[in-house]
Amino acid sequence: MANQIVVFKLNNEDFCVDINQVIEIIRLQTIIKVPDSPSFVEGITNLRGTVIPIVDLKKRFNLPLSKKNDNNRIIVVNVTNRPVGFIVDSVTEVLHVDDSSIQEAPDIIKGIGKEYITSIINLNDRLIINLDLHKVLTEKEKKEIEEM
Repeated sequence: MANQIVVFKLNNEDFCVDINQVIEIIRLQTIIKVPDSPSFVEGITNLRGTVIPIVDLKKRFNLPLSKKNDNNRIIVVNVTNRPVGFIVDSVTEVLHVDDSSIQEAPDIIKGIGKEYITSIINLNDRLIINLDLHKVLTEKEKKEIEEM
């Protein structure tokens, strides 16, 4: 059976998310800083009349930060019945992958990625880390964002 994924980059590394988690993908837009928000929250933005929190995935994963540019995208996902935007360096493609290309995440990665790395996708010697964006934030962090 084929699975459809959205592939994106963080510091030249390939990550993906199941397309069913994605509400939409938008260009980077004006983000308003919110005082006393969690460190990985960039701020909030107005998405067609709905104010949504924006999380910088690089900050969330403690990856080196880079200057924002025209390639950056916001992947909007429903988290706790509320849309949340995740900033990525770029969205590169939407792919169909067979079950045979999906491997369970090795223990060494599970230790780092905790519960949000669901699998590794192996496509022609290219490894893509499959994330569950619903699990990227802990319950405590979700509550902090809801209270912003």
